[in-house]
Amino acid sequence: QVQLVESGGGLVQAGDSLTLSCTASGHTLSAYNMGWFRQFPGKEREFVAAISRSGGSAIYEDSVRGRFTISRDNAKNTVYLQLNSLNLEDTAVYFCATDSSFGLWTPQNAGIYGSWGQGTQVTVSR
Repeated sequence: QVQLVESGGGLVQAGDSLTLSCTASGHTLSAYNMGWFRQFPGKEREFVAAISRSGGSAIYEDSVRGRFTISRDNAKNTVYLQLNSLNLEDTAVYFCATDSSFGLWTPQNAGIYGSWGQGTQVTVSR
């Protein structure tokens, strides 16, 4: 298990931006594709974005494409999620997760992820 820690969440107003970070201690995140998910109250976690090991490929959920950007700095062992143009519907707990799979990449499938962080709350107000 990889111990992941998310940070950067908070309370912001609609239209604002946030940058979430995901770090790990004792493990090298460059060995993994990485994903970000979010969970609304009373709902299952849903896919937000994912990035390949090298950072050369990224996939986004339709509602965040063009507003959110996933990136990684393997030298810092950190994965980021830049959230721009936030709206009320983005209020959720955001999680990062590790994906050790090779071959066909299906990052939208939560079942392929082995380790998850505890999450960071993002709350968007009017």
